[in-house]
Amino acid sequence: MSKNIIGFMLVDTPYSALNNAGSDAGERTENTIAVKSIRKGKDIYPYISAQALRYWWRETLKSKYQWEMSPVERQNKIAFTQANPFKYPDDDVFGYMRAQAKSDGGTVTRLSPLKNSPLISVVPNNLVNDFGVMSRQEKGDPVLHEHQFYSTVMHGIFSLDLNSVGIFLENYKTGQRHLNEKLIEKHKTSNEESKATKKDNAYFLPKDVRAKRATETVSVLPFISGGAKSALHLTDVTPKLLVMTILNSGNHIFMNLAKEENGKPTFNIKALEQVLTDYADYLATDVYIARREGFMDDIDGHLAALSAKKFGEKSVIYNSEGSFNKTVDAFVKIIPNHIPE
Repeated sequence: MSKNIIGFMLVDTPYSALNNAGSDAGERTENTIAVKSIRKGKDIYPYISAQALRYWWRETLKSKYQWEMSPVERQNKIAFTQANPFKYPDDDVFGYMRAQAKSDGGTVTRLSPLKNSPLISVVPNNLVNDFGVMSRQEKGDPVLHEHQFYSTVMHGIFSLDLNSVGIFLENYKTGQRHLNEKLIEKHKTSNEESKATKKDNAYFLPKDVRAKRATETVSVLPFISGGAKSALHLTDVTPKLLVMTILNSGNHIFMNLAKEENGKPTFNIKALEQVLTDYADYLATDVYIARREGFMDDIDGHLAALSAKKFGEKSVIYNSEGSFNKTVDAFVKIIPNHIPE
């Protein structure tokens, strides 16, 4: 049975331009930078691409936990990593594809165990065009420029497949040929302390290594940083609300936990209670909810009431009077118990 860490997050972006789409040719100045956004009818929803979020996630793992990142090579118009999940934890957790000639071992691909959606605004937004001018030069006309920004709350989901982290297949099926003969031989003759063990057609890293990679991937969430226009907007992109559990299923049951209410973004308590009731038999762990004080304080009582209920044999763990980070740490501590043998 598959075991997946599933999570939902809300990110507060009160005056932000975190992910830009480049120049907007339709604007009044030649150097106008537009934010990424999508339309639903007449409504505009700014968003942060899944790729941007993954980049922040990867860079924070590198800085906080000193992950040795897989070097990137370029050939003509393509780029790829080393595709060595034995050595590089980002190749393991974030996946890869590397097309190679048969003489070099052949093509290898790995579907990312870590999956995430874009972060998208909960409510439609009127984008603001901020007008600026560069006039510090002594001679010549000032240079005009504009950029867009917004004020909203964004929501997104993620999952981490615990049956994939640190486990590498050598099937010849598309997406499941994680390794080739040359890579396997290189690992066998390396001086790496954490040697993989072969079981059937898969190689397993030691359980403690797999647990370390999985726990660090999740525990870094309260420290994620990044985003465009930080000099002008300085947005804290760490989640302000997190819902996490481990599910004995590949479904993501937390997709619809954000909603608009009277034009404002809010958290859908009833939707959460419903999916926890419907999927109670699939919960492998309690459900952990962490909320920053000062963000959506009005839902505090509702979440506290939810934590008094049972969903099958599981409960909701909520930091009503505790620390956001300690709630995340408490969830992270149970992850090693769910790493497959």
